[in-house]
Amino acid sequence: MRIAIAADHAAFALKSTLAEWLSGEGHDVLDLGTDGPESVDYPDYGYKLARAIADGRAPVGIALCGSGIGISIAVNREPACRCALVSEPLSASLARQHNDANVLALGARLTGVDMAKACVTAFLATDFLGDRHSARVDKLGAPDLDGDAR
Repeated sequence: MRIAIAADHAAFALKSTLAEWLSGEGHDVLDLGTDGPESVDYPDYGYKLARAIADGRAPVGIALCGSGIGISIAVNREPACRCALVSEPLSASLARQHNDANVLALGARLTGVDMAKACVTAFLATDFLGDRHSARVDKLGAPDLDGDAR
């Protein structure tokens, strides 16, 4: 599987570790940077990742920053992306099953390497359930901001 990955400076080390591990697992990794620990702006890398998903260069992505919050917000600006910030494998699985998440966000300052790998493994191994979740996921890409709450 082709997996896009991007990070800011705070998550550069985790990105490098995950990219190498994923390649070793047989995945084609599209590394969108950053390429070092020098300070950069996380939105720039979130937008790069979002564009790669939206234009079809990769079906899924991994977004990393210090907390995972900022980069996940940036990725989710792209309507084609459904980025889920998780900290453990169950959330990673549920993000795929119920929300058809196509980008996984992790916080490098909050998530260790082993837990990050467990989250990525769960995310990649889980399929979207569809069925009753499909209509809800469709609304994520085309929101009715007036709401249809009942």
